[in-house]
Amino acid sequence: MNASTSRTETPNAEHAELDRYDTPQLLETLIEDHALAVRAVKAAAPELVRAVEATAERLARGGRLIYAGAGTSGRLGVLDAVELNPTFSWPRHRAPALLAGGEGAMFLAVEGAEDDGAQGAQDLHRLGPMADDVVFAIAASGTTPFALGVLSAARSLGCLTIGMANNPDAPLVAAAEIGIVLDTGPEVISGSTRLKAGTSQKVALNSFSSAVMVRLHKVYGNLMVDLRATNIKLVHRAVRLTMQASGVGQMQAEAALRDCGFSVKVAVVMLRLGLDASAAQDRLAACAGHLRAALGEG
Repeated sequence: MNASTSRTETPNAEHAELDRYDTPQLLETLIEDHALAVRAVKAAAPELVRAVEATAERLARGGRLIYAGAGTSGRLGVLDAVELNPTFSWPRHRAPALLAGGEGAMFLAVEGAEDDGAQGAQDLHRLGPMADDVVFAIAASGTTPFALGVLSAARSLGCLTIGMANNPDAPLVAAAEIGIVLDTGPEVISGSTRLKAGTSQKVALNSFSSAVMVRLHKVYGNLMVDLRATNIKLVHRAVRLTMQASGVGQMQAEAALRDCGFSVKVAVVMLRLGLDASAAQDRLAACAGHLRAALGEG
């Protein structure tokens, strides 16, 4: 695939006079075009299901979820990785993200970094990848050498490989064990994949990683019971979650949380089963962190 055949690079004939639109029409056009992003993710649901189930299986065995990409795609991978820790207490070292150009490229474009496939492979090797690791490479075009280099190295090491792109028949999709196409078509501003292509990637990544965490028992019902209470807002949220999951009042919830270091799961086991913090922690550990199992709910 080259620039002439890439749908994400094709000029959008419908909006050839975009610069002549008045502001209300301009904003309406941009907003409406983003609606196509969700449709593209829905169309890719079968492949996302495969990715979620295969990833959850690897991570349950101790693997890591490694994101890789360049530019907007790479930054979205970094964002998804970073948010797993406060939301689900997923260890930071088990969700590294490889961004073409290094950490500085999060804020400032590094010219030519995305074109270096050898550097992508080298960056992955630096992480010491293992067979149970999952490598999720993202590129709107599906042709980015950095992402392809990461993916090729990952496959040679036996990692599970997932490739996500916004163009059908993209090399990144074909090279991955599980390929995901988010066919968003031409952008309103031609080639600017930070628009609906980026939106579709954000929706897909958010849905994918959240579903994986649910499969790993990081959620009870629809309650975020594995969050890390790292600020005042999250402390208050932990209290509310404990109250809701255990059916107790605020004072009891706060007391239990203080006794167990503000672990919502442990506090719920304490309150529901009448155990102290140590016994509740042991029971939860024996159930591999599965709150329903620890409560005897199956």
